[in-house]
Amino acid sequence: MTTLTKYALLLVMSSLISSLSQVLLKKSAGRRYDSKIKEYLNAPVIIAYGIFFLCTLISMYGLKVVPLSMSPLLDATGYIFVTALSFAFFKEVPGRRQLAGLVLILAGIAVYGIQG
Repeated sequence: MTTLTKYALLLVMSSLISSLSQVLLKKSAGRRYDSKIKEYLNAPVIIAYGIFFLCTLISMYGLKVVPLSMSPLLDATGYIFVTALSFAFFKEVPGRRQLAGLVLILAGIAVYGIQG
């Protein structure tokens, strides 16, 4: 496994962790709170934003090796992760347009992979 592959996988892992953080935020948004302060300053929200910050640091580290032109491609995997996690945790079934979008994302990743 090349160094580039290892760092690219690190960026994909960061995207997955970020997607999990988004699930945590959505779960928190579904609850009722006594006040606006409690709505924004509660443990799940603070943890989720902490995870986002950690993912940013991981991405910065990964981009030391991965070319910047490859970053949007690896970030696009987040859409796939969010869709899968939304189905797994919230039983949200993607519509036709969402599925078409995911197919286009996968096709773009495949075209870039073949090209690179």
